[in-house]
Amino acid sequence: MPRFYSALLFLLFSFLTYSQAQNDSFTVKFISETIVPDGILDETIWQTAESVSNYWQYFPTDSVRAKQQSEVKILYDDLNLYIGIKAQSVGKNYALTSLKRDFRGSGNDSFSVLFDTYSDGQNAFLFGINPHGVRREGLISGGGSNQERDYSLSWDVKWKGDAKMYDGYFTAEMVIPLTSLKFKEGATQWRFNSYRIDTQSNERSSWARIPQNQLIFSTAFMGDMVFEKPLGKSKTPLAVIPYINAISQKDFEIDKGLNSIKIGGDAKVSIGNNLNLDITVNPDFSQVEVDDQVTNLTRFEVNLPEKRQFFIDNNDLFASFGDGFDVSPFFSRRIGIAEDSLGETIENKINAGVRLSGKLTKNLRVGMLNIQTAEDLENEIASNNNTMLAFQQRVFSRSNIGVFFINKQSFKEYDFIAPEDEYNRVLGMDFNLASQDNTWNGKLFLHKSFNPNDNEGNVAAGSTLRYNSRKFNLFLKGIFVDEDFRSDLGFIRRTDVFKNIISLERVFWPVTGPFQSHSLRVRPITFWKPSDNFSNTDYDFKSTWETALKNQVKFGVELTNSFTYLFEDFDPTNTDDAIELPKNHGYHYNYFTLTYESDKRKIFGYEFESTIGRFYNGKRFSIISEMSLRFQPKVFLSLQLNYDKVNLPKPYPSADIWLVSPKIDVTFSKSLFWSTLVQYSNQKDNLGFNSRLQWRFAPLSDLYLVYNNNYFVNAFAPRFSSINLKFTYWLNI
Repeated sequence: MPRFYSALLFLLFSFLTYSQAQNDSFTVKFISETIVPDGILDETIWQTAESVSNYWQYFPTDSVRAKQQSEVKILYDDLNLYIGIKAQSVGKNYALTSLKRDFRGSGNDSFSVLFDTYSDGQNAFLFGINPHGVRREGLISGGGSNQERDYSLSWDVKWKGDAKMYDGYFTAEMVIPLTSLKFKEGATQWRFNSYRIDTQSNERSSWARIPQNQLIFSTAFMGDMVFEKPLGKSKTPLAVIPYINAISQKDFEIDKGLNSIKIGGDAKVSIGNNLNLDITVNPDFSQVEVDDQVTNLTRFEVNLPEKRQFFIDNNDLFASFGDGFDVSPFFSRRIGIAEDSLGETIENKINAGVRLSGKLTKNLRVGMLNIQTAEDLENEIASNNNTMLAFQQRVFSRSNIGVFFINKQSFKEYDFIAPEDEYNRVLGMDFNLASQDNTWNGKLFLHKSFNPNDNEGNVAAGSTLRYNSRKFNLFLKGIFVDEDFRSDLGFIRRTDVFKNIISLERVFWPVTGPFQSHSLRVRPITFWKPSDNFSNTDYDFKSTWETALKNQVKFGVELTNSFTYLFEDFDPTNTDDAIELPKNHGYHYNYFTLTYESDKRKIFGYEFESTIGRFYNGKRFSIISEMSLRFQPKVFLSLQLNYDKVNLPKPYPSADIWLVSPKIDVTFSKSLFWSTLVQYSNQKDNLGFNSRLQWRFAPLSDLYLVYNNNYFVNAFAPRFSSINLKFTYWLNI
């Protein structure tokens, strides 16, 4: 495995190349006065606080101070952090998508603060507010190196805040209970940064200077906040979150209705300053938005993001093992979902579960998860115990070594369970590299699975290395997955594969003109089959040009040369009773892709991706588009429209595949929301309606009225419908 050892040498070399950043710092004063978070900085105590100012521009350049400056002041007492914000502005025409909590996207004006409470450069708490006083909170993991993986707004916690708009600026106040955060008792210093998105000036800025080739929430670039006196013990209250859900539903396929009332809930228990214990009993996830449907023209399963609150806190500790794209030993969506006797995916009830996560020491994180699912004899689904143990030890400045053990096991004998499926266990180790300035990132991992009478081989291993500089980006990846490797609680895209990626990119940053940046990238991706003497089964040779304009418009073009060898018959259109493309045959094809993204600050925004060219032994034309229109601040309309035209020579199938998904979000106030999503997919033969009315009558406490209805597309016959009335209440004891 020469590529594997080459990557290892690169990783070791990386520690000789990173630079040590010089941190700015400020002092946080201890107070005894009370501050009311009304957004108006009228308390005299604010005048005594040290200012965090002189913000750096991050966009459209990263070499000058921000034109519209911001100022942050932080105070604290035994119970709370108090944050005061003043942000200059050219007007009051602030952009926002809605009044609902947890807004996101560059199309919203916002101000965010980040706290790395353990100064590990890996994890941080994020709190944000916009000029209308709408709040958000989130978790940053993995050093903030990946936009999708390391940034989550699914985390919820109680805190207060508001904002006030004036001519030429806005102010905001936050009161964040120290019980909402985890930190070491007696700590005298945290790492800190804050950043702002200013749509009117087309500017993004941050206190700590961040290079544009890094993400604005990267934890590699932060200053220090020094407390005037050491922090005490975090006295996190016991949180009990019960629910009652009244359900009326009908399955039209079997002509069966059901009315029921479900009762259950969660509890959050703090163990010391550093550990969280989450407990769930008979959980219900009906208030979660339905999954977005996708069109899948590949031979492989598609993974969808986790949205369930119980799995979110410290989720990176469990989910970051493996590669993330090709092989992940733990994928929480496997729990609570199962296949019935016909191979259809259905809900599998969770009886109860516990989840312990947090810090044992400054450098050692620990996670333990144990969930028991219910048996469903009618659908031949066993009751399983699902367990994961994870440990992560920080090494060097921002890197870590992690080990884990996963066990999925049925403790009862079932006639429909084969002996080799009675349990599945996976043991593994990962080394995650992150240099001080985030120029180098990488991973080495080795995992092994165990099943009854099947312990030989069963290995997954890989290495990745990323060099990210201002002008050059290099990415190397090698993944090996044995044909018998299994992780029943994981996501394995394919087995019996050795995959290689080499990506080289040159980035240009014009000083003048409309272009903010543009880049050229070449990326060969190759696949080999170990069980067949490492024969080449697939490749994609990609050549890409991408550009970003200073007005936030983005577009790019890509040419791909592909080869695919089919080991099984396959129909990319998923047409019923169609003649599939034959196995044991290779297909060469080329295609061209164009992408465009408009300025998201505008009231009307859109983006699309179009692909045209050969496809296996035929042709393909595809459009993936998304449009949005907002009537600030109450109404946000969006439309996803995907169209794939696949033409294969006879006798193989051709198809026009549509996915149409309009959505309307109405925020009557900061506590009353209505959302309706319609999804039409002729590939899935489904037309679905999901409408949800939510009243947040108290902090993190809600009353939901949810209506679902699904129809078969071809016959336009009813499929399944339900209506839920659900009450949840967050009680701190």
